[in-house]
Amino acid sequence: MVTVDVKLHQVRAERDLPRPRLVIGGKDVTDGSGGVYEHRNPSTGLIQAYVPLAGATEVDRAVAAARGAFEVWGRMRPAERRRLLTRFAGLIRDHIEDFAAICPLENGVCIGGWAENVGPHVAEWTEYYAGWADKIEGMVGAAYSPHENVEYTIAEPYGVIGHIITWNSPALSLAMKVPPSLAAGNTVVIKPAESTPFSALLFADLAHEAGIPEGVINVVTGLGDAGEALVSHPGIDKISFTGGPATARRIMATAAQSLKPVLFELGGKSANLLFADTDLDAVVPYCAAFAMSNTGQGCALPTRLLVERPIYEEVVQRVTGVVAHLPVGDPLNPATYIGPLINATARDRVQSVIDKAVSGGAGRLVLGGERIHSEGYFVTPTVFADVDNRSDLAQQEVFGPVLAITPFDTEDEAVALANDTEYGLSAYIQSRDIGRVNRLVPRLKAGTVYVNPGPNPITSPTTPFGGVGISGFGREGGRAGLDEFINVKGVGVGRA
Repeated sequence: MVTVDVKLHQVRAERDLPRPRLVIGGKDVTDGSGGVYEHRNPSTGLIQAYVPLAGATEVDRAVAAARGAFEVWGRMRPAERRRLLTRFAGLIRDHIEDFAAICPLENGVCIGGWAENVGPHVAEWTEYYAGWADKIEGMVGAAYSPHENVEYTIAEPYGVIGHIITWNSPALSLAMKVPPSLAAGNTVVIKPAESTPFSALLFADLAHEAGIPEGVINVVTGLGDAGEALVSHPGIDKISFTGGPATARRIMATAAQSLKPVLFELGGKSANLLFADTDLDAVVPYCAAFAMSNTGQGCALPTRLLVERPIYEEVVQRVTGVVAHLPVGDPLNPATYIGPLINATARDRVQSVIDKAVSGGAGRLVLGGERIHSEGYFVTPTVFADVDNRSDLAQQEVFGPVLAITPFDTEDEAVALANDTEYGLSAYIQSRDIGRVNRLVPRLKAGTVYVNPGPNPITSPTTPFGGVGISGFGREGGRAGLDEFINVKGVGVGRA
């Protein structure tokens, strides 16, 4: 039985959620041609806000505002951009608690776990890219003789970037995309998901307070038609999207009409290779709990646990014990680890995946599986052992609190199991044998490999993050994440 204090949620929503609106050219827009979205609290199922939705009209206005602002922001001295972005990052750090307060109400993220880390991560990413703003350089080529051309390059912004933000961690998605865009001199049009507009509104408000010019950051919350209008708009120079492969294919088809470049981060089915030489007391709690972080709604979470045969049964037993004791309930309760899913559709879909895995014999159900009867969108944390790696349970991203465990006998088998999926976002290795680690890292089909990682290894701004296969292409984080938003122009100067 899940207990939620409905009255507390209503009071918090009135106090903590930014006023629903669009932000276009620095102005608040409270009516959108895309209609109105009834935002429901994931914990209670009750309407807590009415969100105006952008249509093609508002997207067009936002792009025009961004193009106008680009004439100011793109021409600004890089040191001045750095100063404004640094001030922006400082304001984010001052409002860490506000970002945390939004999370449980916006998408059900638990206040005592994931939510309290959101604000610091947003500040850290913004600080990191603020520092890059005046360090973007071109190159000068060596002439073959004094009588030949001088050749050099100029690093230029694209212009206006369209950012389509994921709903499962919207503030972090903003931080991974927008600061590098701005540091490079671009302006942006942000389309949050209709279910998670509030983090983007706080983000835009703080940018305005920092003195970032009007129109540099625009927010047009909307449905698929707003996304289509953004992708197809001739005033958008590049699209950055985080979401699922099906939507990415539609975006890519539309962008192909004008050969518009795209950056995709599209989720994963990440394998976690656990070898017998590890300290199980330290490693098993991490492997079990991290897979359930954010109620399993994370693109790079290690949701497939591959375990070396000699320790397999012990690990299954230990993992089951850890997951069974993770508190499920109200995300406003600091003790809760697993909250609700984002909406009723997600709850029903995840429960259907569990039911199908049980009825189809995809694995041995060792924990959970039963339905939670609640007004909110809760699913029981579920663990399957002996999972068939060819099954949908092992191959498809569940995006819920479901962990699949499979045994292996050799390194070669572990690699084959890990790579036997169309996804390739992240992989994990738990081993104290550095020789083994060095052998396996280059063999794993993943954009990032985490070795004996800490509690939350995914979101460092200094490390490029992205995938291969249907997990997408392009990188967010590090210098590579900055380069995604830079055009390099070559220049050759002959003798006058």
